Amino acid sequence: MSVESASANDMFRPPIVRSAAAVLDRTLFTRTFPIAAARITDHKLISASRGKLDKSKELLRVDRVSAVREDPDPALAAKGGKCLLLKPEVKPEDPTTWSAILKQAVEAKEMSVMPYELTLDYNYWNYLDIMKSILPEDSQEEIPVGFSIVGHVAHLNIREAYLPFKNLIAEVLMDKNPTIRTLRPPRRRVELDVEICEEDCTFRFDYSQVYWNSRLNTEHRRLVALFDPGSVVCDVMAGAGPLALPAAKKGVFVWANDLNPASIAALRDATSLNKVEPYIRAFNTDGHKFIHQCAQDLLALHKAGENKVSIPSKQPRMSRSQKVRPDPIPPTTVEIPQTISHFVMNLPATALTFLPAFRGLYAGHESLFAPHTGTKLPMVHVHCFSTKSEDNVKEGIEISGIVSEMLGTRMEFEGAVEKVEGDPRKRKEAVGEVAEGKVRVHDVRDVAPLKRMFCASFRIPAEVAFAKV
Repeated sequence: MSVESASANDMFRPPIVRSAAAVLDRTLFTRTFPIAAARITDHKLISASRGKLDKSKELLRVDRVSAVREDPDPALAAKGGKCLLLKPEVKPEDPTTWSAILKQAVEAKEMSVMPYELTLDYNYWNYLDIMKSILPEDSQEEIPVGFSIVGHVAHLNIREAYLPFKNLIAEVLMDKNPTIRTLRPPRRRVELDVEICEEDCTFRFDYSQVYWNSRLNTEHRRLVALFDPGSVVCDVMAGAGPLALPAAKKGVFVWANDLNPASIAALRDATSLNKVEPYIRAFNTDGHKFIHQCAQDLLALHKAGENKVSIPSKQPRMSRSQKVRPDPIPPTTVEIPQTISHFVMNLPATALTFLPAFRGLYAGHESLFAPHTGTKLPMVHVHCFSTKSEDNVKEGIEISGIVSEMLGTRMEFEGAVEKVEGDPRKRKEAVGEVAEGKVRVHDVRDVAPLKRMFCASFRIPAEVAFAKV
């Protein structure tokens, strides 16, 4: 709670009700605070009076508490009478606690200072306020606060020490977040059908069988901004398609794979639902095999002359400024490139161990790439976990070392760990390309007090891509 004075900050706290830890009794959280209020003698003076008390810093400033209240006298309230709540330091019975401004207003009969009882109840306190009031003192340090919302479902990881309070935590969380109707702990097998809209795409699936993390939306947007329309991206651990679908809507060809059949079923459903069938191919296989498979299949398509895709006619959306519906975009035929531009591997716990699969990816096909053509070898974006430090440079060096070890060739850390500022979609030219033999490490997000998620990006070295295996 944000309050201007330390005494107010200490004063406006919920009651301590440790007895409610077994069963939530919301009535126990009603608390009345005796404070002072300035009764406004003429309702036309409310705005001016508020300005004066604001200037004298006597007006009560507490989050989510309006300082303007009906007069506690029902007769005066019926006539539109108002009062202004004052800070705890102002005592109605002690004029020495009043400022010169307040004293002058009282002498001018613009205001009078009176006692006032401010009542705050369960609906006022936030989740953390309630939990700190209920939980034992030795369980205050790591109260569960972080959760992901998918549709109407919240996914919350609860440490073992808080499991005895899981029902209480769920009840308070749902009270304080009205959009949540279900709280899902990890590894619980229940049917949780959800529908999610993200990046102008709609997804439908059973949340108990498909992994989804809305906190990765910014990271997906950052990566999609790197992809050129008409290029090919291989999403090795695609899940339900939070990266694949927005990329496909941009006109990127995405070959999307996941080992979980439920994820691929959700991906195929989303592909149809969002009308991006020409741009997405879904696979349900091991990621190690998929890395080579998609490269070879793409070459085979080109060789067989089957790399042309028909894009059906599309009706553009009307903007608010448009008065006439625009003409439909005519159907076209687009050619899929024969080489891959980007690989994405977002399985941070193990994705780095998939890097050896890139050895020999294009062995025998050196003529398809620079310097023989203008085509560069693919970029790889691999997610991983590491520790965290003030600038995360140590982590960047360690991650680059693991990339080197897995690829079997020396790769150097590019330098400072990249942080995204502003809209990722407008940053592609500003950040520039990753230099040959370098690893760019992007700071994705915090996942725990001593743990962060990173994304290491690099271009596959020629000695790796063309290695004889």
